[in-house]
Amino acid sequence: MARTTNSDTLPFVESRYELGMLASQRVRDLNGGATPVVDRGNDKPTVTALREIASGKLDIAAIRHEFVQSYKETPTVESAAETLEVDSVDPALREIDAELEETLATEEPEVDASELVEDDVAEDGSDED
Repeated sequence: MARTTNSDTLPFVESRYELGMLASQRVRDLNGGATPVVDRGNDKPTVTALREIASGKLDIAAIRHEFVQSYKETPTVESAAETLEVDSVDPALREIDAELEETLATEEPEVDASELVEDDVAEDGSDED
């Protein structure tokens, strides 16, 4: 197959949107070391993925499942060292953290939103925006 077009791949997928999703998943697979089911030649992974879909040799259901699962998986933290929590043993850093928490907890908003609305109504005499 010298040139792959969308019409060559549409019998194997439900829509062009799905074609884009499945081809992108297959490109990730190929870049990850998967073995192509068609002769790759000098083609880039995107062209190879489209040629694989158009050939009918690729298991579309498996690629579809893999695509969905790639968005379902959530990263897990393997150790506490990888978290973003600051758990410092340095007393100076603990003091800074405590001051910051105290400031944030005691700081009141400068202006209440309801006061702004009341001020606008009082200035122009109407309550229209």
